[in-house]
Amino acid sequence: QVQLVESGGGLVQAGGSLRLSCAASGRTFSRYAMGWFRQAPGKEREFVAIRWSDGNTYYANSVKGRFTISRDNAKNTVYLQMNSLKPEDTGVYYCAASALGPRLRVGSPNDYDYWGQGTQVTVSS
Repeated sequence: QVQLVESGGGLVQAGGSLRLSCAASGRTFSRYAMGWFRQAPGKEREFVAIRWSDGNTYYANSVKGRFTISRDNAKNTVYLQMNSLKPEDTGVYYCAASALGPRLRVGSPNDYDYWGQGTQVTVSS
């Protein structure tokens, strides 16, 4: 069982930065691929970024070059550094954990086993 708790959201002006954190419970944290999704009002949840336990990462095209996902297995925490924020980045950001390994479809929320409660990010223009 893994519990995830996000923090770090807030209100920021366009062009600004935020760093989100996701603290995980459980001793098997390092086994999971850790991802970030976001959901804007009236829209479906969309994939943002993922980092596997081997260090490989993958990003949605919309955030590539602006966002960086990292993880600290010793602290059971995954981070999302968000730079050059745009109003279209506004939404609730969720972290998620998946144990599917190579079978994981990174953009499919159903392939993630555990979710946090979300943290609101609002980017003003």
